Amino acid sequence: MAWTWRYEKADGSSVEVEPASPSFPTQGDAETWVGEVWRDLLAAGVDAVTLLEDQRTVYGPMSLHPPTG
Repeated sequence: MAWTWRYEKADGSSVEVEPASPSFPTQGDAETWVGEVWRDLLAAGVDAVTLLEDQRTVYGPMSLHPPTG
């Protein structure tokens, strides 16, 4: 099994940016990685991420924008 992130714009369309999502052996590894790089992804134009196990959506889209209010 491979765990990866799909990067998305606010409208739900996919966006390609660097760094491309590496493949992770576990869900926890994938979640730790995105927790470390989410600010870089946001700065690169990613609005949300979706976690995939192989090609199956596990959850998302999850906004990278901090909550307001």
